[in-house]
Amino acid sequence: MTVTLLSGALGAEIHNFDLTKVNKENFKTLNDLLLEHKVIFFRDQQLSPEQQIALASLFGPLETHAYVKGLNDYPEIVRIIKKPEEKTQWGEGWHSDVSYNQKPTKAVILKSIKIPPVGGDTVFANMELAWDTLDEKIKDKIKNKKARHSSRGGAFFLDKFKAMESNGNDDEYSHIHPILRTHPETGKKILFVNWTYTTEIIGMDKNESDEILKYLFEHQARLDLTCRFKWTENAVAIWDNRSVQHYAIADFFPGRGLGYERIMDRIAIEGDNPQ
Repeated sequence: MTVTLLSGALGAEIHNFDLTKVNKENFKTLNDLLLEHKVIFFRDQQLSPEQQIALASLFGPLETHAYVKGLNDYPEIVRIIKKPEEKTQWGEGWHSDVSYNQKPTKAVILKSIKIPPVGGDTVFANMELAWDTLDEKIKDKIKNKKARHSSRGGAFFLDKFKAMESNGNDDEYSHIHPILRTHPETGKKILFVNWTYTTEIIGMDKNESDEILKYLFEHQARLDLTCRFKWTENAVAIWDNRSVQHYAIADFFPGRGLGYERIMDRIAIEGDNPQ
């Protein structure tokens, strides 16, 4: 096994590592890599749906998505499809997966099925570094505050993505979480708000809340906090959703002559109540 760092902020590509060989006895190696690098990447992985589920189950109980129907035989796996004629992509915009849940996702395993010849990269940002590099005056203002996270309802996840099938639910979910959370395994401090789902800071008037959130969102997207992964078919990304955000770039769309299809299989592990 060899490790190649993707940036100085986070992310590593792991070579000569067969994810189908991970089991309870050697799982600690994989988990330690994840905790250290926050997002880890593996190429040329021949993971079947059953093997992807088995791998994810080593991390903990699996989620089913609130709005999107999973595969018929594997409801825990959401197949993310961008059709060639679509100009947007599921996961576009900075976010931490399902932060609107009472127990936001712990980790995600994403496997590429069909990849465009150019474009469609995913960018990740380190929210531990985002907190560490935040202005001290802002830290003092928000360190004991909480923020509301909202799912915005089923239409937000499905209206623009015609190949994604609804499970029939359109309820909106909303939960309040600490802005500064502590990683349950490492004890590190994490800036836990995101552009897609965080709507307000509790206990502030709207103008101040909007102003501070805008500042935080821009800070979280600083390029020096990020890494970027160029997908190939049968590549796998595993990220610690507690300490990173990500952004699926939709830069392969009609109008630029780049109308390609992109297909990914996503499985998520249930997290805990942010503290």
